[in-house]
Amino acid sequence: MIVRPATDGDDRLAIGQVYVDSWRAAYRGLIPQAYLDGLDARNWLGVLDAPQRTSFLLLDGDAIAGTCSCCPARSPEMAGWGEVVSLYLKPAYWGRGLGVPLLGAALDELAGQGYPSVYLWVLKGNLRAQAFYRRQGFAPSGARLEGEVGGQPVKEIQYTRPLA
Repeated sequence: MIVRPATDGDDRLAIGQVYVDSWRAAYRGLIPQAYLDGLDARNWLGVLDAPQRTSFLLLDGDAIAGTCSCCPARSPEMAGWGEVVSLYLKPAYWGRGLGVPLLGAALDELAGQGYPSVYLWVLKGNLRAQAFYRRQGFAPSGARLEGEVGGQPVKEIQYTRPLA
């Protein structure tokens, strides 16, 4: 297993499929099943090309097993912070500690860009992710987001940690 930055030559559909597979497993019971069933890898084709975004891949040989993206804070109220936008592994790779080096690459990138602190959002009810981020030194900040996915209200919990 290796972690490396994503490149223009990487298979965008394979990366999108990591999102699809992870969403379907992690968000079962939290997001409407019909929405999860309708996910398509093409939904994420532009994720690697978003402005100021840096993405990393976890590779198992030539197969893309996971992805993580980070950038400067997208929310004006978090100006001066780094943000981990996403971290997803295919479910077959869960529980093996492989999210740690993937997250570590993003945190190193943000620290290298000079950010003193980082934040991310976790879907309320995603206990696996909440426990993972706590083990990595993140703590809930008390901030919440409310939105809608598939016609159902969802809440996200902000987690933060210093990078120094």
